[in-house]
Amino acid sequence: MKANVGKTDKMVRVLLALIIGGLGLFFQSWLGLIAFVPLLTGMINWCPLYSIFGINTCAYNPKKA
Repeated sequence: MKANVGKTDKMVRVLLALIIGGLGLFFQSWLGLIAFVPLLTGMINWCPLYSIFGINTCAYNPKKA
Protein backbone atom coordinates (compact mmCIF):
# COMPACT_ATOMS: atom_id res chain seq x y z
CA MET A 1 0.00 0.00 0.00
CA LYS A 2 1.47 3.27 -1.11
CA ALA A 3 0.48 6.29 1.01
CA ASN A 4 -2.08 8.49 -0.72
CA VAL A 5 -3.40 10.60 2.18
CA GLY A 6 -1.48 13.81 2.84
CA LYS A 7 -0.88 15.71 6.07
CA THR A 8 -3.83 18.13 5.80
CA ASP A 9 -6.14 15.38 4.60
CA LYS A 10 -5.06 13.26 7.57
CA MET A 11 -5.84 16.02 10.05
CA VAL A 12 -9.29 16.56 8.51
CA ARG A 13 -10.04 12.84 8.66
CA VAL A 14 -9.04 12.52 12.31
CA LEU A 15 -11.03 15.63 13.26
CA LEU A 16 -14.04 14.32 11.35
CA ALA A 17 -13.73 10.97 13.13
CA LEU A 18 -13.68 12.68 16.52
CA ILE A 19 -16.78 14.71 15.66
CA ILE A 20 -18.72 11.73 14.29
CA GLY A 21 -17.66 9.56 17.24
CA GLY A 22 -18.63 12.26 19.72
CA LEU A 23 -22.03 12.72 18.12
CA GLY A 24 -22.54 8.96 18.12
CA LEU A 25 -21.83 8.82 21.84
CA PHE A 26 -23.95 11.88 22.59
CA PHE A 27 -26.98 10.52 20.74
CA GLN A 28 -26.20 6.94 21.81
CA SER A 29 -26.31 5.78 18.21
CA TRP A 30 -24.55 2.96 16.37
CA LEU A 31 -23.81 5.43 13.60
CA GLY A 32 -20.91 6.63 15.73
CA LEU A 33 -19.08 3.50 14.59
CA ILE A 34 -18.73 5.12 11.18
CA ALA A 35 -16.04 7.25 12.83
CA PHE A 36 -13.63 4.32 12.55
CA VAL A 37 -13.46 4.64 8.75
CA PRO A 38 -11.92 8.14 8.56
CA LEU A 39 -9.86 7.47 11.70
CA LEU A 40 -8.35 4.28 10.29
CA THR A 41 -7.68 5.71 6.83
CA GLY A 42 -6.11 8.79 8.40
CA MET A 43 -3.87 6.78 10.68
CA ILE A 44 -2.54 4.42 8.00
CA ASN A 45 -2.23 7.23 5.38
CA TRP A 46 -4.03 5.13 2.77
CA CYS A 47 -7.55 5.38 1.41
CA PRO A 48 -8.91 2.62 -0.84
CA LEU A 49 -11.29 5.02 -2.62
CA TYR A 50 -8.37 7.32 -3.45
CA SER A 51 -6.60 4.33 -5.01
CA ILE A 52 -9.62 3.47 -7.15
CA PHE A 53 -10.06 7.04 -8.42
CA GLY A 54 -6.32 7.80 -8.73
CA ILE A 55 -6.31 10.58 -6.12
CA ASN A 56 -3.15 11.33 -4.15
CA THR A 57 -2.90 14.16 -1.60
CA CYS A 58 0.61 13.26 -0.42
CA ALA A 59 3.44 15.60 -1.24
CA TYR A 60 6.14 13.98 -3.36
CA ASN A 61 9.57 14.30 -1.75
CA PRO A 62 12.28 12.58 -3.78
CA LYS A 63 15.40 11.66 -1.85
CA LYS A 64 18.52 13.46 -2.95
CA ALA A 65 21.47 11.22 -3.65
